[in-house]
Amino acid sequence: MADNKVLIIDDDNRNIFALSAVLRARGYQCLSAAGGEEGIDLLKQDKEISVVLMDMMMPGMDGYQAMEVMSKDPDLKEIPVIAVTAQAMLGDRERCLEAGAVGYVSKPINVDELTNLLTRYLT
Repeated sequence: MADNKVLIIDDDNRNIFALSAVLRARGYQCLSAAGGEEGIDLLKQDKEISVVLMDMMMPGMDGYQAMEVMSKDPDLKEIPVIAVTAQAMLGDRERCLEAGAVGYVSKPINVDELTNLLTRYLT
């Protein structure tokens, strides 16, 4: 079953570890990338990734830049991206959604909220 594969793009291994553990316990397959460039490469290689959890603040290519790259690639632009950020300030949610994210969760992550979003975008 390939419709439950989630790519977590985050520069903090602790976030990847915690998210992966929670999502695997709920039946999701998880892949991870430590940054935007690596995430884009993985998306191009693995056509079974159904949704991306994208940390917005990363060194190098951040989440906004990675979503921009995805939006210009015919093979990647349809993959839903859920923005994950510690920057839970006024306007951040709107900025993430305007940049192309289909959803937004702030850290620390509410697992039920995240699962509800994933359920909506995983067929």
